Parts: sequence; structure tokens; C-alpha cells
Amino acid sequence: MMKQNKNLLTISEAAEFLGVSMNTLRIWDAKGKLKPVRSAGGHRYYSKEGLELFAQDLFSVARVWAESPQAPELSQVHYCQTRDVFQARLERIAHVLDAEVNSKELAPLITAVAGEIGNNSFDHNFGNWPDVPGTFFAHDLSKRIIVLADRGVGIRATLLRVRPDIKDDIAALRVAFTEQISGRAPEQRGNGLKFVRNVATENAIGIYLQSGTAFAGIAKDRGSLTINLADRNIRGVLANITY
Repeated sequence: MMKQNKNLLTISEAAEFLGVSMNTLRIWDAKGKLKPVRSAGGHRYYSKEGLELFAQDLFSVARVWAESPQAPELSQVHYCQTRDVFQARLERIAHVLDAEVNSKELAPLITAVAGEIGNNSFDHNFGNWPDVPGTFFAHDLSKRIIVLADRGVGIRATLLRVRPDIKDDIAALRVAFTEQISGRAPEQRGNGLKFVRNVATENAIGIYLQSGTAFAGIAKDRGSLTINLADRNIRGVLANITY
């Protein structure tokens, strides 16, 4: 029986775990917000790990990790210390997206955007991580979000190597997302983010990407790029992808 699996909770146990009613869980199931697994008899069961992920505000967890003077310890579920680990998890997410996202054309584009942002973290901090290497990388299919973060040197520091005229983080994001910068790393970081901008503005993909004291945003409904001052500082990069 499914209930013999200690990692599965009944609907009443899941409701108590989340602090909501069983009826709320039924409504979330009907709306696709939080899907259970069902037994042969039709009973709903919820994985404890899935509930823990649903209960978390992944973006807030990533932000705290990225901005704290000393990095809090991350769950291994969210932490990719090396590029190999990141790529393996990206491939798993790609398979899930391909099965879950309504548009088959959109799934590989979401994967490509996440891959570009995550690979930038490794490409442009290689051998130069200030403290903790690697990336925060998590997704929540029920909320249709993918969150990434790193504690690297940030986009402005990367681009200053080839564009010493960049005066602040807003200017750095503007260059990274809109200006073509030729050549090899580190300047390729900007070229990759132009790919992210093009994909997001032409499809139903939303982007929030912060580096330093500035953030770039693209609304999910095929909005245009906006760049503004953030209310706090992120030393590396913090990104949220919505679809």
C-alpha cells in the first residue's frame, strides 16, 4: 500500500503540515496548484519533500543565501557546487518541463534560459569565487518558477574587465542585456544575457535578474526589458524565471 511509504502523507496529514484545510488541498488539486499522487483506490497522497518545497518561498531562500555576509548552509536539494551537478539537474528539469508545460515549444526555451543564467555563474567566477562556489538552483512546478543565485563577483565586476567605463550596476545590466560585446570570456557574459532577453520578450517567460544594486525585469506576458535600482545589494546574481 502507498501509505506504507513513510515519505507519503495522507490529505489530512498534508493539510496539517501546511496549516490549511483539506478542502483547500482539494481546490489546489483541481486548479493544478499542488498535485498529489493517487492510489489505485483514488486516495490522495503527498510526498513530504514536495510539501516542504511548496511551503518554502524559494526566491526568499535564494536571496538570503546570496546577500548574507556569511552564506547560510543550503539543502543539497538546492545547491549545485559544480557545473556537472548543475547540468545533471538541469537535464532532469528539462524532462519534467517537457511533460508538464502545455507548449512543447516553450519547455526547451525555459531550459535554455535557466541553463544560460546558471552556466554564467560557473563561466565567470571560475577560480575567483569570493567564498562559496556554485549555484542555488531550485524549481517549483506547481508555482511555475525556477530560481537561481550565486555568491560570485557580479555582472559589473565581470564587465569592468573589458568595459572600465561602466559606472554602476544599472549601467552594467543595461550593457549586459542590450549591447553586443564580442570576444571571449569574460565579456561573453553580456552576450548570453541578450539571448535571455530575446527569448523572454518573444515568449511567455518572465525574468527577474538582480546583480549588485540593480535588477532587470521582463514581464511574462511578453513585456519589454526594464532596469531599475534594487532595494538591497546582491553581491553575485539572483534570478527568478516564471512561465
